[in-house]
Amino acid sequence: MQILKRGSSGAEVSFLQLGLVRSGQSGLVTDGDFGSATAEALRTFQRRNGLTADGVFGPASERALAPWLRGAAVHTVQPGETLWRIALRYGADPSAVETANPGLDPFDLRPGGRVTVPLPFPVVPLTVPWCSAAEEYCFQGLSLRYPGAKSRVVGHSAVRVTPIRALTVGEGPRRVLYAAATHANEWITAPLVLRWAEELLRCRAAGEPFLGDDADELYERCQITLVPTVNPDGVDLVTGALAGLPLKQAAAIGEGWPAIPFPAGWKANLRGVDLNLQFPALWETAREIKFAQGYDRPAPRDFVGSAPLSEPESRALAALTRELDPALVLSFHTQGEVIYWKFLDREPPLGLVIGRLLAERSGYALEETPYASGFAGYKDWFIDVFDRPGYTVEAGSGENPLPLSAFDPIWRACAPLMNAAALGPEE
Repeated sequence: MQILKRGSSGAEVSFLQLGLVRSGQSGLVTDGDFGSATAEALRTFQRRNGLTADGVFGPASERALAPWLRGAAVHTVQPGETLWRIALRYGADPSAVETANPGLDPFDLRPGGRVTVPLPFPVVPLTVPWCSAAEEYCFQGLSLRYPGAKSRVVGHSAVRVTPIRALTVGEGPRRVLYAAATHANEWITAPLVLRWAEELLRCRAAGEPFLGDDADELYERCQITLVPTVNPDGVDLVTGALAGLPLKQAAAIGEGWPAIPFPAGWKANLRGVDLNLQFPALWETAREIKFAQGYDRPAPRDFVGSAPLSEPESRALAALTRELDPALVLSFHTQGEVIYWKFLDREPPLGLVIGRLLAERSGYALEETPYASGFAGYKDWFIDVFDRPGYTVEAGSGENPLPLSAFDPIWRACAPLMNAAALGPEE
């Protein structure tokens, strides 16, 4: 995270405020504005942790606050401690501690050993805007809490070289891939897919059903890979987590498009390329359509770039897809409460059957993509190259970027849809 102090604002400040609230600083509002209340809460936290109480959030304060940002502490065992006493100290569930430490003998804790302790709140934050720093801590926390979850970096962004991360849950033979936040101002889809992964892992560990489905069956039949934020730099721009020269460069592009609100209307990566118009599925047709609409140069949206897969973000997603060779892909966008399932007249085997299942589970309409938007998208390329079902899910309704108040109805529609896509049609 950046160094944050009085006068700072944006998603990273909101995430800092959330971490302070989680650590016990009551009465603090997660409003994204670093004012006197945030400074005082931070100074209190710094004093309690033996740090210089200067009210500036720098590396030392970030290290101390890290357990409350990622949702897991790493505890060094002291003589005479038991697992249950350690759990009580952190307010943790002993069974969650056992899940996070497979192979640990709770009756034989060795002094000096290390125990991962899940803290008593979910990892994925749903009350603050998304940013790449929050995602990094979520990946850390989920990997610590659920050692079976596999995370890795699959690429980097074009300007800031920000990692593009993937999380894989499940051990089954059916591979599926879910991508989200390809468009910057559709960032609400990133916590959507990560929350889904966290809930699946939690339900499996607790022996509970997951949205009416057997969590063990999902985990053992399927291998689900999630790319929550295809466009991390663009998301940071929209949510106020971008600063310095990259912000100035994006603003310079935005000045050439005064009719598009800045940064709220930004969909592209920081080079002004729309990442969902980057795939080699009649890309030339997409270029003709978008150039005719005036998007013939870097823009906050709808510029197709200089060539298919010219951008490292789109190349990373394409390379991961080729590597995984999935049975199905979902590409999450907002908004419209609709599922697009075809590429031109291409109807992959089971495409309509699974599409109807997704519509039934979500309540969203199943439709064909409008012609002007029907080229060079990720699901278009997947259907064209792999001849397997691919879907663009336009979640929620309203005006992008959707507010956090839209999350719950999106969750209720899309979480069962993700279960259905992973499991596939009944045999």
